[in-house]
Amino acid sequence: MDRLLQAMRAVAEPTRIRILNLCAHSELTVSDLVGLLGQSQPRLSRHLKLLVEGHVLERHQEGSWARYRLASDRRADDNAASFASAVLDLLPQEDPVLARDMDRLDRLRRKWDAEAADYFKRNAAEWDHIRTLHVDEEAVSNALSDVTRNWSLGRLLDIGTGTGKLLELLGPRANSAVGIDLSAEMLRVARAAIEREGLTDCQVRQADMYQIPSADQDFDTAVLHMVLHYADDPAQALAEASRVLSDTGRILIVDFEQHNLAELRAEHAHRWPGFTQEQIQNWLQETGFGDIAVTRLEGGALTVCVWTAQKIAHSQAEEAA
Repeated sequence: MDRLLQAMRAVAEPTRIRILNLCAHSELTVSDLVGLLGQSQPRLSRHLKLLVEGHVLERHQEGSWARYRLASDRRADDNAASFASAVLDLLPQEDPVLARDMDRLDRLRRKWDAEAADYFKRNAAEWDHIRTLHVDEEAVSNALSDVTRNWSLGRLLDIGTGTGKLLELLGPRANSAVGIDLSAEMLRVARAAIEREGLTDCQVRQADMYQIPSADQDFDTAVLHMVLHYADDPAQALAEASRVLSDTGRILIVDFEQHNLAELRAEHAHRWPGFTQEQIQNWLQETGFGDIAVTRLEGGALTVCVWTAQKIAHSQAEEAA
């Protein structure tokens, strides 16, 4: 009861209603809201504090920035989040103030898209060169769709999300999805992509794959797409993925089979020259996975492999021991 009353008090103010409505459509910083609402940062920071304390907004730190989004109502007992959703359903979107807010948000989204396009343009030469060495990206996407066709993705974690391509591909099939990456610039591109595709159940966070800011068993599916060859310690990355997966969670790894292209290490910061089947299998088994399968996609000088595995539940592991 107290949590619900706190939520009611939090939204019972015109500016806070507008903030709630905007954050239901996009994940926003204080600076974003200053531009959208034309109010001072201290004033908006105070409103945001009350909305977070009322559990109707979630606050996520990303470097020196804090981002705000509508609180998730995935928990059945979260009355505050459910109340916020109900309030939003009652808002008259034809209201001139709310309509003006949404027009401004649309302009901001177009700005994000332009920044993402500029990033791709600046890095296109490097990416295009690597693409010529391996199988077409569409073939990889088709393979991922095929191997996960009968999976219930549930709560999806995309580790090293980069530009968010996997969130675009698998996010619509998941109950919810989180992409993590250390690069703020990559996250800006990924965030623009999920905004553009209207993937409201997807979000991205700045985080380290060795220290994922989630509790044990928070996810049902974990994906590492072209990530492990950059990792100092792939086994530790897989162990951390295992920690946050449910007892019968699944993992999907996309990476290069072992190769001898020294240029990828010298010029593109690849720490590993791809992987042998034995390496990946051993790491998966050591970190609690079984039922390991691989699909090979031969390209030019590089072969892309799609590894899948399922976490072995504690009870099964004990029986096997």
